[in-house]
Amino acid sequence: MTDKNGKVYLVGAGPGDPELLTRKAERVIKSADVILFDALVGTGIYELFPPNVKLIDVGKRADNHTYRQEEINRMLVEQAARHGTVVRLKGGDPYVFGRGGEEAEVLAKKGIEFEVIPGISSAIAVPAHAGIPVTHSDCASSLTIITGHEDPTKGRSALNFKALAGMQGTIVILMGLGRLRENARALISNGKPQETPTAVIERGTTDRQRVIVGTLATIADLADTNKVETPAIIVIGDVVELRKVLKKL
Repeated sequence: MTDKNGKVYLVGAGPGDPELLTRKAERVIKSADVILFDALVGTGIYELFPPNVKLIDVGKRADNHTYRQEEINRMLVEQAARHGTVVRLKGGDPYVFGRGGEEAEVLAKKGIEFEVIPGISSAIAVPAHAGIPVTHSDCASSLTIITGHEDPTKGRSALNFKALAGMQGTIVILMGLGRLRENARALISNGKPQETPTAVIERGTTDRQRVIVGTLATIADLADTNKVETPAIIVIGDVVELRKVLKKL
């Protein structure tokens, strides 16, 4: 690579509501020459894109990946050689199941300047907006965030469902709608009480937000009955009960 390379910004777009975007993220987006954006970026944020910016949709949707991760890595390197300001825009936070770490590694090895601009993670913001605090002094002193669909090429699961089932705190599953039934069964079969309060939150923090509440045993059926769609996150634990008091009227 040459010293004429541009700079790549790995930008977290937050949970969906454009007003939850950081000021720094907004500034960088508005000055971008090219933006590679994900499917989970809130549509209201598109209005911030500069009029002449080059847009590349690299969004990964269930069973429909526009580009493989290796191709996205290659595009970042190529775009940095052609443009001054390259924005890699991701839903939530770049380093929370956003593959930002992998992309940063590639850029570092290629000698390309980059900067991470953190975003508000949906794992925390979406439950909060739905009236569910992920921790509470009475019922949840820990928070565990897991991915709902691991990389299928990994073979054996890296998730220890026995350990997860034994935890007393809150479990938040990101990108887990497609495997909701399997993950719920895995937790129950490893000892998690089937009556554990569980919520699915669709399109959190946006005006299209929906919240479905049930138990670990019933939540998959409820999600199917209500035709819940992605993006959605799952919250498991006693904190879900606090929604009865804290949800917006």
